[in-house]
Amino acid sequence: MADLPIKCGGCGADILESQLESGEICPNCGKAARIKSYQTVAAMPLPQVNQYVATFQAQITQNPNDPSLNSSLALCFLKLKLPAKALPYFEKAMADNFSDPSLYYYAAICLLNGKKAFLALRPEIDKILEYLNAALMLEDRGIYHYFLAYIKNDYFERKHLTSKPGSQELLENAKQRGVSEQEIQELYALLGVERPANL
Repeated sequence: MADLPIKCGGCGADILESQLESGEICPNCGKAARIKSYQTVAAMPLPQVNQYVATFQAQITQNPNDPSLNSSLALCFLKLKLPAKALPYFEKAMADNFSDPSLYYYAAICLLNGKKAFLALRPEIDKILEYLNAALMLEDRGIYHYFLAYIKNDYFERKHLTSKPGSQELLENAKQRGVSEQEIQELYALLGVERPANL
């Protein structure tokens, strides 16, 4: 595999992928060169996130098919609470790296665009279900089951629509797989909605 040059999102320096320490840290500035997970960007101050966005947008015109660049930019937009801007970058990253379950999870979050599942249109809900089921096929994580439980509860059950499995069964699946309270709180923060009392 070729040692490709990339621009650090933190300082803008040109570096080779082989120079990255622990997979993402730039040797020049000590910051993340690419954003590998939401946790990387979650604690960043907004001006720093905006700097990353500017750096990544400048690079993406030259490398539109770079999955790590697309997912990095998408995660920055998600942090900036711009899910509609993040979604196409998550979808592009998914097309180029279909084995990363977190991309499907975050794309499903973006599809709600800051509104409750109850207010979403059925095609959006169907796409969310498709993405969450794809994430589960790749990795059986509790938070994916929990997000499905929220969709079943807030969309299907509130509208009195039949859908199996139901929210309580999915909630139990999430608990069995060790979903944490921190993951649940992060999900609702990303969704921008209040947690239902029964979940």
